[in-house]
Amino acid sequence: MSIDKNYLEQFIKATEKAAYGASILIGKGDKNAADKGAVDFMRNELNQINMKGTIVIGEGEMDEAPMLYIGEKVGLNKGQELDIALDPLEGTNFVAKNLPNAFSVLAVAEKGNLFSAPDTYMEKIAVGSNLPKNLLDLDNSVEKNISLLAEAKNTIPEKLTACILERPRHKKIVDALKKLKVNINFISDGDVSGAISVIDKNSKNDIYIGIGGGPEGVLAAAALTCLGGQMQTRLVLDDEQSKRATKLGVKDLKKKFNINEMIKGDIIFCATGVTNGDLVSGIVDKGDSFEASTFVLHKDFKINKKVTNTHKKWIKFL
Repeated sequence: MSIDKNYLEQFIKATEKAAYGASILIGKGDKNAADKGAVDFMRNELNQINMKGTIVIGEGEMDEAPMLYIGEKVGLNKGQELDIALDPLEGTNFVAKNLPNAFSVLAVAEKGNLFSAPDTYMEKIAVGSNLPKNLLDLDNSVEKNISLLAEAKNTIPEKLTACILERPRHKKIVDALKKLKVNINFISDGDVSGAISVIDKNSKNDIYIGIGGGPEGVLAAAALTCLGGQMQTRLVLDDEQSKRATKLGVKDLKKKFNINEMIKGDIIFCATGVTNGDLVSGIVDKGDSFEASTFVLHKDFKINKKVTNTHKKWIKFL
């Protein structure tokens, strides 16, 4: 069964309003206030939709930011039962510092079809479409994965580009990539956009690799599955996080998850720019209105487009 096509515009509106809520605080140096602005606007829009919605991936407790919490019910409690993964503001620091690539994002599936990842770290490896199935593996060495990818793309490692978060924990991966003379695209934040970039025809990234956020991994997987991309993940857990993962229904804490185990069935994915970025443009203030640009996917209906909409501002939400 597919998600009703009529929901699409409503979910686009939710990310566009959230993006606007964050945009009010661009360059103000307060990432938590920007996050709260996005959360408040998104929650308001979601609660106007005729659905029985449940948040399965939400804002986490780790950074003590305001959140749409895991398990929260949203919508008007009628219509389809839907599970929602969201990040009202991906790139809180980008908004606080007026840097590119901040956006508001959500993914929607039918009930039970989204992996409910705990708010913890996750190993990830992602590549684009038109490649042999299950090409790469987290248990392979970096050298083996790069060799397999180069062979599949009929090229050499020196002509590949790997995208990775610039973190001390990635030193071994980076050293291996440098030894292979792979081009490296370091990103400071933006775990979702980094992974999605491997399916963006305007991006040079061939592979996304490294450890990032678990919820962000699910959001990226939702977009990748709509466009034929591949992803494999594994949770990175300490004792306390292991208990939480078990409560969320994760049975094998060391399991490698392929994309079809994380995301099942039909998917709607929406990402709206807050600041200008590689994926979409940022919010444009037009006085009594604002212009928003959104990357939209609906898997079963083969929708893959970028849209620009103009909305009137609502003073009561400011």
